[in-house]
Order: sequence, then structure tokens, then C-alpha cells
Amino acid sequence: MIVDTTYFLPLVGIDIDEDLLKAIDENQVRITFSDIKISLITIFELQAKAAKLGIDSDTVVKGINAILKSFEIIPFSESEIIRVSFKLREKLNDYIDCVIVATAVNHGKKLVTEDEDIISIRDLLRREYGLRVYTFRELLKS
Repeated sequence: MIVDTTYFLPLVGIDIDEDLLKAIDENQVRITFSDIKISLITIFELQAKAAKLGIDSDTVVKGINAILKSFEIIPFSESEIIRVSFKLREKLNDYIDCVIVATAVNHGKKLVTEDEDIISIRDLLRREYGLRVYTFRELLKS
């Protein structure tokens, strides 16, 4: 399962409401840490968001290092990721989102995200690419 950037924000010092990593640790969701893969572009996006918010660089370095040691990182330079991300550009305005979705299309067919633009086209993504899109709340154990 590809996990969107949002869920890694706590690791670089940015609080969020939907703390997927904490929920996994507390066995509150139907996925495990070993299920998680991320796009390399997520590493860039985390750094950019943290820089914009003035987060201390040492905090960001620690968080990024933890991610690199703990999760499978998928390069966004793979040919099929590029091809799919270019096609998705017709549907999504944010190219980083296109890359993350394309990564999910090519590596596992599942994505967890809170991004409203991605969620709004999830039926299309399932029809055209076989991609299943989930939100944090949909992964919670009942």
C-alpha cells in the first residue's frame, strides 16, 4: 500500500489529526508497518512542507532518516510511473499527487490519502487503473 505524504508529517514535527503511523502502532487499523511503501517524492514534499512551516532542520533530518530506514522507498523515475503520472495530470492539478497516485497504480494497487482531489476521482482510478483509494477512517478497525 502506498501511503500519502500527510501521514508522515508527524515524523518531521508537524501534527495531524489522522495519525496513521500511531494508529498502526496501537493496532487500530487494518494495515501494518510492513504494508507501507512510499514514493521518493514524499521525502521531498515532507522537506518542503517542514521548511515552509519553519520546522527545525534537525527534526526533519531525524524524521527523514527514520523513514528511509523503516519503509520501502519507490523512485519516481520509473518509466511506468512517469507515463501514468503524465496521464493523471489531466485529472489532478498537483503533479506531486500525480506521482504518488502513479506509484500506487504501479506498486500495489492501493493508496491511503486524505487528499480531497484524489478522493474525488477514486471511482475513476479504480475503473481505469484498478487502484483502490482509502482514507484513514476507512482503515480503522470497527
